[in-house]
Amino acid sequence: MKFNTISRIAMAAILSVAIAFGTTACIRDYTSDYVYAVSNSTGQVSGYAVDYQSGVLTQLSGSPTTTNLTNPSTLIAAPNGKTIYVIGGSQQAQVQAMPVGTDGKLYGGTGANMPAGGTYPTAAAIDLAGTYLYVTYTFQNGFSPTSFGPGGVAIFPINADGSLGTPTNVNVGHSPVAIAASAPTCTATPILGSNSSPNCVILGSGSSTDNGTNQSFVYVVDAEVNSQAVSVGTPTVLGFVENPTTGALTPIPGPNPEGGFNAGVSPSSIAIDPTGKYVYVTDKAQNQIYGYGISNNTSGVLTGLVSSPFATGQYPVSITIEPRGKYVYVANYNSGTVSSYSLNLSNGSLGASAGSNFATATGPTCVTVEPALGIYLYTSNFLDATISGGQLSPNTGALSAVATSFFPAISQPICVVSVPNGPHATQSTQP
Repeated sequence: MKFNTISRIAMAAILSVAIAFGTTACIRDYTSDYVYAVSNSTGQVSGYAVDYQSGVLTQLSGSPTTTNLTNPSTLIAAPNGKTIYVIGGSQQAQVQAMPVGTDGKLYGGTGANMPAGGTYPTAAAIDLAGTYLYVTYTFQNGFSPTSFGPGGVAIFPINADGSLGTPTNVNVGHSPVAIAASAPTCTATPILGSNSSPNCVILGSGSSTDNGTNQSFVYVVDAEVNSQAVSVGTPTVLGFVENPTTGALTPIPGPNPEGGFNAGVSPSSIAIDPTGKYVYVTDKAQNQIYGYGISNNTSGVLTGLVSSPFATGQYPVSITIEPRGKYVYVANYNSGTVSSYSLNLSNGSLGASAGSNFATATGPTCVTVEPALGIYLYTSNFLDATISGGQLSPNTGALSAVATSFFPAISQPICVVSVPNGPHATQSTQP
C-alpha cells in the first residue's frame, strides 16, 4: 500500500481529534480502520474502509468475500488485527480464519471444525494475548433442537499465522448465548491503539515477581431456555479461570444451582471493561443491563453492583465498551437505537449520556467501535441490510450521525467488527 502525503490542514484536523481524546496519532493514508459485516443468509463478508476524518465507509474493492460457512452467527477480530474469524454453520459448525491484507482485503483462509457434537455456534471471544479463541455452541453430542440438551465451549489454539489448531471442549449449561474474556486484572488504564499484552506477569509463570493479582477470566452467559424459548433453569453467568499456557478453563464456583451467578430473565450479550474489573450483561426481556464487579483478583468471583441494573432501549442484543473503557454502548433491536453510557471506573456504575438513544436503521444486531482512533461506532442492521455509523463525543460519549450514516451491506448482516489499518495505523500515548 502506498503512503500518501497528508496536507497540513488534514493533519491538524486529525491531531485535534486525537488530542480531544487524550492521544496523539499518526495515520497511514486516509483510512484509519477497516470494518467487516457478515451475512447470516449468504455467508459473505462485506469489507469497508473507514475515512479517518469523517467516519464514512467506502466498500473495498472485491467485497463481499465468500466464506465456506452457512448461516454465520458472529465474527471476531484477533487482537493484532491481522485475522478475523467467522463462526457459523449448524450441524456442520465451523470457524473460518480469514487473514486481513494490508489493503483490508480478506482472504479465504482456513476452516476448523468444532469439537464432536459442537453444533449451532452462538458467540466468540479471544483472550488478550491472542492465543486462544473461545466459541460457545448450543448442543453437545447427542442433542439438537428436536432433542434438547446442554451446550459447551470450544477452545481453539491460535497459531502464529492466525490459523486455528485442534480444539478442546468444556461442557456448560443450556443455551450459552454470549462469552467474554477479561484482561489480566493487573492491567492499568488501556492505551488507545495498543494491541500488546499488559505489562504484567501471567499468573503461574513461576516468576519471582508473580503477585497473584494478574489472572485472566472467561465468562459464559447461559440463557437456560430450550428451543421454544421456555425456561429450563436459572439464567446464569458462568465464570472460568483461564490457563494462559493451555487455554483450559477451570470453573469458578457460584451461588446458583447451575454453579454460576444470576443473570436476569433473558440474557443476550456480555462485555468486560478493558481493565478487567467489571462485567456487564444485557437482558433483552427486561430491557436492562446487569453489572458485576470481579471482586477477587485471583478467584474471579462476581459480585452484583449496588447501582445495577441499568435501563436500556427495547430488546438489547449487543453490548460493547470503547477502547478507553470510558463509555458503554448497547444495540437495541426493537427500538432501532444505540444507548450510550458513561462508565465510572471507581465503582462500575453506568450513567446514561445526554441524548443517549442514537437512532440506527432497522434491527441493529451488533455494535463495534473502531480501535485505531476510537471515535467511530458502527452497527449491523439486520432487517434493512445496512450499517449505521456514529461519532463519539469525547466529553459525554453521546453519538452523532456520520455523513451518509446508513451504508449498504449484504442481506441480513448479523454482526460487524473492526480492525486498525495495519500495524502502524495509530501510534498513541497517554498524556
